Amino acid sequence: MRKLIARIETWPVAGSFTIARGSKTEVDVVVVEISDGDHVGRGEGTAIYYHGETAAGVADQALAVAGAIARGATRADLLHLMPRGAARNAVDCALWDLEAKSLGVAASSLAHLSGLKPLQSAFTISVADPATMERDARAAAHYPLLKLKLAGAGDLERVAAVRRGSPLARLIVDANESWTGRDIVAEAAALLPFGVELIEQPVKAGQDALLDGVVSPIPLCADESCQDRSDLDRCAGRYAAVNIKLDKAGGLTEALALAADARARGMEVMVGCMLCTSLAIAPAMLVGQGARWIDIDGPLLLARDRESPIRFESGLALPASALLWG
Repeated sequence: MRKLIARIETWPVAGSFTIARGSKTEVDVVVVEISDGDHVGRGEGTAIYYHGETAAGVADQALAVAGAIARGATRADLLHLMPRGAARNAVDCALWDLEAKSLGVAASSLAHLSGLKPLQSAFTISVADPATMERDARAAAHYPLLKLKLAGAGDLERVAAVRRGSPLARLIVDANESWTGRDIVAEAAALLPFGVELIEQPVKAGQDALLDGVVSPIPLCADESCQDRSDLDRCAGRYAAVNIKLDKAGGLTEALALAADARARGMEVMVGCMLCTSLAIAPAMLVGQGARWIDIDGPLLLARDRESPIRFESGLALPASALLWG
């Protein structure tokens, strides 16, 4: 009989991680372990704070399905047993890991992938005053792709500062809903000279109709506005891309399906993450195969990582060791 346990772990951030909504110096993650007596599968979830999730609540949600897991609930069953979110992600990824270990195969083969290739991840520059962001960009100039957190007023100066600090890097920006009420086309056009190639979540989730008729010179990407497949109808025609995060989607199972459905609608795929350790990034790398933009630098923003972590070489994430996951 399978047994599920869940625990909360606290991991320190390297310095602080700042976006338009505030700063963090540590992150609580929930680790779920499912044992069948011979093997143990692991999964990790980070509470989605802007949905009101907490680590304690995520752990409780995971433990609530322990009986169903013991009775043989599958990954497909979880889509009906649990709501989307970090708890389902942790349980789902633990089941993927357990199945791979019990069958003696890689998780990538279970997903019908012919192996995994390294992925070039963005490295995040936290929102700050332009001088600080220029300094941070200069320190990160060896990363080929930088992601800038923006805040609305003063964003042009922030992007210009990062470009001075890192003249050669590709740039994507995350407005984190801060452009609500602003002229999206004008804001985007002002960023064209700096080579910005993607703008995430310019308006507040739920106010996506503000993008009706907007023809942005830089592609727009839905983040908070797209959690799982049920959100695609609202996003199609308004966004050119969707940012898929396993915690939002509620697991690798839904994330893979979301990626396939988004591509079928002609939308580009970005793969992102919350603040997390390498245990959460390993399954995300399966979704990242073939994605146009990758932002899985969560472990790089921590002061330390797990044993057998994913190796990053100037932001290039190498496939995870089986000792870690999958």
